[in-house]
Amino acid sequence: MLYTAEQVAQLPTDTFRYLLVSLHDHILTITLNRPQKKNALHPPMLAELAFALAYAHYTADVWIVVLAATGDTFCAGMDLKSLSAGSDEQAGVPEPAGPVRLGELMAGLHKPCIARVQGPVYAGGFLLVGGSTYVVAANSATFALPEVKRGLFPFQVLAVLLDIMPARRALDLCLRARTLNAADAQEIGLVTHSVPADGLDPTVRLLTDELRLYSPVAMQFGLRAFQTLKSLPPDQQQAFLHDQFQQLQQTHDAQEGMAAFLEKRLPNWG
Repeated sequence: MLYTAEQVAQLPTDTFRYLLVSLHDHILTITLNRPQKKNALHPPMLAELAFALAYAHYTADVWIVVLAATGDTFCAGMDLKSLSAGSDEQAGVPEPAGPVRLGELMAGLHKPCIARVQGPVYAGGFLLVGGSTYVVAANSATFALPEVKRGLFPFQVLAVLLDIMPARRALDLCLRARTLNAADAQEIGLVTHSVPADGLDPTVRLLTDELRLYSPVAMQFGLRAFQTLKSLPPDQQQAFLHDQFQQLQQTHDAQEGMAAFLEKRLPNWG
């Protein structure tokens, strides 16, 4: 994370300039709010995303994150004009401690994340979608990596894609710049739920309602372990996972979950 726990102790909902952020019933909703630019990512917006994701990571009251967007496009990728000419726009949060790499931030969230995709996703927008645990997309949404048409290559996106699909499919998306519809994206694992546009909110709500029934601490342990396993050699993985299980057993959630099971009642995670 590019902000400390102390820096994000309070969520400055009234100072974000390019996001709408709200917390309700343990669900932090982060909405991209630069519709006039198709929610293209530029340095100020990236800083605000880094801040909001750090808040989600450090805040115990946040169990689930929902990523959404205003306007007709979920995310047009990086704002190429801001890359080439710079920008005088300022974020509504302090400067991050280093470069904002969305793939790393999404991997370090360690909490279930649901992307609510109402429209097209291009280029760097794949970092948000590919880094989410669930992707609920409208049937009309499309997905494309057009970088090669502009003499560029989606290097960071490729790393995210390799986590969720075979290498040849990931490379094909990067090399041929094809546009996928939501059904195609679901077939290759980029999307988890393809629904009519009016089914977006009900489907997201069903997912969040179900996830809130279960231990947030257990899910955080599991998601953190999933990321850690990628960097461990095979002969160290089982020892690491055994240690994680031992640590999890000592938490309030594990003790509450076992007590609720024995007492035949619903657990109280709060």
